[in-house]
Amino acid sequence: MRLASVVMMAMIMIGFSSMASADVTSGPQAGEMVGAFTVTKVTGNPDDGVDNGRTLCYRCKMGQRPVVMVFARSADEKLAKLLKKIEEEVEEHQSEKLTSFVNMIGTDAESLKKAATDFAAKHGLKRIAFVVPEHAENGPPDFKIAPDADVTVVCYKGGEVKANHAFAKGGLTDDKIKAVVEASCNLVD
Repeated sequence: MRLASVVMMAMIMIGFSSMASADVTSGPQAGEMVGAFTVTKVTGNPDDGVDNGRTLCYRCKMGQRPVVMVFARSADEKLAKLLKKIEEEVEEHQSEKLTSFVNMIGTDAESLKKAATDFAAKHGLKRIAFVVPEHAENGPPDFKIAPDADVTVVCYKGGEVKANHAFAKGGLTDDKIKAVVEASCNLVD
C-alpha cells in the first residue's frame, strides 16, 4: 500500500511539472480579428511615426500591415533572443512592411516603461516598438492574455490572426523561437 502511495505521488508530481512547462493558450487565436486597444509607446522603431510617450492605438496605426505582436511579462535573455530574430525578419522584409511591437505587461505601468527602455537599449533593439497597454496587468481584457503566459506572440495581417504562440515562464526554447520566426515569415509569403 505504501509503495502504491509513493508511485501515485510521483505520477502526480510528474504530471504537475509537465503541465508547468507546457505551452498555454493565450491571446487572440488563428482566424480571430485583433481589435483596437490603447497603449503608450515607450521606445523603439523611430521610423513608425509615433513619438515616445504618445498614447494611441498602435494596432490601428499598423493598419493592414503584417505584424508580429508580442505580450511579455519578463524581459529576459530568451525574449531578447526572440526579438533579435524578429528584428532581423523586420529588416529583411521592409518592402513587405513587416513590423513588430512588444506590449510589456505587469502590475506597475511605470516600472514596465523603465524596464522596456532599459531592455531595448541593452539589447540594441531598434526596429521593434515597445509599448505599455492601458490595461497593463494582462493587456486588453478582450484579448484574453492568460495570467500564466509569460510570452504571447500573435502574428496577424490585415487584423486577422494567422498564428499564435504562447509560453509559460521558462517555456520559450530555441525550437519555439524558430517556430515563431517561421510564423512571422509566413506573414509575408
